[in-house]
Amino acid sequence: MKIGIVGTGYVGLVSGACFSEMGTDVTCVDIDKAKIENLQKGKIPIFEPGLEDLVMRNIQQNRLHFITDISEIINQIDILFIAVGTPPDEDGNADLKYVFEVAHSVGKCMDRYLLVVNKSTVPVGTAKEVKNIIIKEQEKRHLQIPFDVASNPEFLKEGAAIKDFMSPDRVIVGVESDKAKDLMSKLYRPFLLNNFRVIYMDISSAEMTKYAANAMLATRVSFMNEMANLCERVGADINQVRKGISTDARIGSKFLYAGCGYGGSCFPKDIRALINTATKNDYMPSLLVSVNEINEYQKTVLFQKLQKHFGGDLSKKKIAVWGLSFKPNTDDMREAPSLVLIKNLVECGAQVSVFDPIVKCLNDADLNAKIYFAKDNYDAAKGADAVCLITEWQEFRIPSWDVIRSIMRGNLLLDGRNIYDKKEVEDLGFIYEGIGV
Repeated sequence: MKIGIVGTGYVGLVSGACFSEMGTDVTCVDIDKAKIENLQKGKIPIFEPGLEDLVMRNIQQNRLHFITDISEIINQIDILFIAVGTPPDEDGNADLKYVFEVAHSVGKCMDRYLLVVNKSTVPVGTAKEVKNIIIKEQEKRHLQIPFDVASNPEFLKEGAAIKDFMSPDRVIVGVESDKAKDLMSKLYRPFLLNNFRVIYMDISSAEMTKYAANAMLATRVSFMNEMANLCERVGADINQVRKGISTDARIGSKFLYAGCGYGGSCFPKDIRALINTATKNDYMPSLLVSVNEINEYQKTVLFQKLQKHFGGDLSKKKIAVWGLSFKPNTDDMREAPSLVLIKNLVECGAQVSVFDPIVKCLNDADLNAKIYFAKDNYDAAKGADAVCLITEWQEFRIPSWDVIRSIMRGNLLLDGRNIYDKKEVEDLGFIYEGIGV
């Protein structure tokens, strides 16, 4: 079987590498010539553990290819995945222009049956729009070539994407014909050896499942942050509360950790897109609106703690920030809580030193010029009045606290992910504040 994947971002590249690892002939397409040239050499544009080796191995085995023109493969493949970005527009809607551009190209170039599968995160009803675009492009050519459109949303976790793809909890496939179902079954057959589930459903339900899953996870995060903020005010410990409720089989332990807010490319964007979908259909999703509002507030909590500790004046304080990416094992800075803290600190005239194992600069030249990028977390803490942990990278878990304490000017430790032992660090002379503790 031969497949094509349009888009070499996070979803497209991981999908292409993993499908090719299972023996499928995969061609990835992207209009960015520089990116394609680098990929042909095995140089990948994102950080994801194990991905570079996987890409290089399958290039060498001649199973993974990279090109810039979809017309080169459109009539040589059985399935075409659309895996382009759907960034939010000014109103929070998913911007579908790249998805629709692919649909136009397909309609202009296809000369035989093709299964077009949407793997991008898109609102309910997008598959119908893609189908209509392809039909209209065929009509311009006075052709009526059969094809199918399907939905196959991804549920990859950044930092563990390869494992998630190769051993998923489930695979969701939305189809509307037996032929499309047979093709998708054939593609995923090698994975069935691991006994995971392929769940077939109608296309609209598949599109909705992606948003619903992320909305549920984001809701759990915001719920715990809401409880954490309340715990601080009544003298409770959110870590103990979490243990108490997670043993309830109806609740479980996943995504019940309080912190300084979620970020990334999925939760924030998908929550807002789902809110917009609801309002367009004359429904006010009050819970989702609150989930988003709680998260935006939570990103400011560490800054508020700093202001309170230093009496509202941070102009002469040096603040160390440990971790920049929105989560460990990725270089993704989209909607990262660290950005909110850093911008607030800079605006207050604080001196900011930062360290992240992977992220070495921000996509903001002005902000880059106003902060110090340290060589390690110890360098960042040197002379600092406070250390703020934002991203729980493994190398931050057991630092030499006696060294940190000796090189700091102050002694405030703000634990934005509740990974440190309060008594241990307080015994070493730190003032410790976590989230909900």
